[in-house]
Amino acid sequence: MSPPGNSETCCLVGDLTVTVDIKDVTTMTRAITYTSGGDPADVLAATEVPDPPSPGPGQIQIEVRAFPVHPGDLLGVRFGPRIPGQRTVAGLEAFGVVVAVGPGVDSPAVGTRVTVFPNPESWAQRINVAAELAVPVPASTSDEVAAQLVCNPLTALLLYRVAQQHFSVGFDGVIVNNAANSSVGRLFTVVAGRHHVPTISVVRSAARARELAARYPDVPVVSTDSPDWVQQIRTIADGRPIPAAVDPVGGTIAGQLISLLTSGGTLISYGQIDPESIPLTSSDLVGREIGLRGVTIGRWLSGTAPERRASDVATIIQIATEHAAEFDVAGTYTLDQISAAAQHVSTPGKVGTVIVTT
Repeated sequence: MSPPGNSETCCLVGDLTVTVDIKDVTTMTRAITYTSGGDPADVLAATEVPDPPSPGPGQIQIEVRAFPVHPGDLLGVRFGPRIPGQRTVAGLEAFGVVVAVGPGVDSPAVGTRVTVFPNPESWAQRINVAAELAVPVPASTSDEVAAQLVCNPLTALLLYRVAQQHFSVGFDGVIVNNAANSSVGRLFTVVAGRHHVPTISVVRSAARARELAARYPDVPVVSTDSPDWVQQIRTIADGRPIPAAVDPVGGTIAGQLISLLTSGGTLISYGQIDPESIPLTSSDLVGREIGLRGVTIGRWLSGTAPERRASDVATIIQIATEHAAEFDVAGTYTLDQISAAAQHVSTPGKVGTVIVTT
């Protein structure tokens, strides 16, 4: 990051001292940007962009220390910037330290460690954000956990909130958790466990199943590489209702999850790893009254009362404090290694979140 310039400077030219006004010199900061859609490993680059101005009313300025690279971030990059050809800073989540506050901002104060999400164009060394988006980070929380503090645990919390709307959840109902070895999947296991709600984990290989069984010995796990995995889930449920399945994959797998649901159950989707359509019949919707729900944090931000948002933030901080071991880091990269970081996100068998430090 370039140091800010003075309003004027002097230099000696021959026997004359010349004063040069440089107040209009633009200082720069490094950021991860893209100008077109495509493979994130190809189109993302570390470039220089102008430093943000002094924070305006209700804003704070953050010196970013690190940010996570989520699959959803990269999906947005594949679609390209809102204005084609315009260099755009990527990312929605970042962690850093408050270095300035705008008019009307009492907290967080300068020097506070904070995480922000969802804030477009967060992948830069210095950013301005609305103060209301900043989540103060507890002193006991490491930088690695702080960089993952909001998106994943909040997604897990919202998934559980939708799942518990079925009357059997909290009684004898069992929730199926697909991609259970992902960051969100593991946090969903933790959230459900906090409420004593049983889950069945679904992963895509026997190796991942063994790892997850060792991590959560009380949670049954099946692998989709077994041809009878659907029947295995029915056997584990042992007649108990399956009112909900949470799924970030879509496609054929989602269709098989729907076949497991009890009448009146819901498939809760929070991603689209498989670009294929979900197979669904009218008899599922009408005869079995199956529901389909999507979960996004954007809807949480715009449609949730401030009091509920504050309560949710307090809950995810508690989760991060009590279950820091669940916030695995798959790999740490620098800004100049953004291509490798983007490739790592989709590496089969990845456990944890990819982090980029500034």
